[in-house]
Amino acid sequence: MWPAVDTHQWHIEPVNGLTGESWRVRAPGNDCLARENTTQKRVLGVERRREYRILRQLRPSRLAPKPRGRVAQWLLVDWLAGVTLSSDAWRDEVSRGGLARRLRQLHLCPRYGYPLDLRSRYAAYWQESDPGRRCPAWLRLHQRFMREKMPAALHIAPLHMDLHPGNVVRGVNGELLLIDWEYAADGDITLELAALIQGNGLDEGEQQALFAAYCATDTGYAPSLLQRRVAAWGPWIDYLMMMWYEARWGQTRQRRFVAASTPLRLRLGLPF
Repeated sequence: MWPAVDTHQWHIEPVNGLTGESWRVRAPGNDCLARENTTQKRVLGVERRREYRILRQLRPSRLAPKPRGRVAQWLLVDWLAGVTLSSDAWRDEVSRGGLARRLRQLHLCPRYGYPLDLRSRYAAYWQESDPGRRCPAWLRLHQRFMREKMPAALHIAPLHMDLHPGNVVRGVNGELLLIDWEYAADGDITLELAALIQGNGLDEGEQQALFAAYCATDTGYAPSLLQRRVAAWGPWIDYLMMMWYEARWGQTRQRRFVAASTPLRLRLGLPF
């Protein structure tokens, strides 16, 4: 995988994320990120073989890091030179349309061939959640999401599904690059927009700027149409995020996941 080097020239350091640690590996002529596949991550919907294939498919788009290969349970990708967006830089890119244009570029790429199955995610997260936090109201809500008809798709396209400031890098040439593709899948473009909006708490003005910039890329859609479709996905995204945090609490017992789940539970009408 790497040319022969003296081991003392290697530098390995953790890169923390909510899903778990990855590792930056540096050696002469090499700088990459090692992303582990574990049982816990597979329960969350992470599969490094799928991620590797998606990154290979995305190489012509220049949106994502180049995959190096897979070794046992590890995925190796290039470390992207640049800086992740600060909160202010992120909101600037949302308001000025930079993020919407890159997102539209992704949505115009060929489909991955891996459809997003929300109900399978809900079911897996339910099994991973803490039984002590379950209650009749939550069970009723869960059963409702498992049986109700989902909103109609506007357009099925390749999605990232985990966009936030820490997953957007400004490259050395100023372009926006997207990292952490472990939840990428094919799905409705307005589902992605809903996840972006609700996962980052975009206010009304930022939402309107996002819709306008996205539609300005010759989509043929009106901003008002996107707004209606995104609103329809709102509860489904709230439940997906809540279930993810509950699953992570069940896996780790880290209180930050309960804290993140609480406002979502309240919004969905559940006790906290």
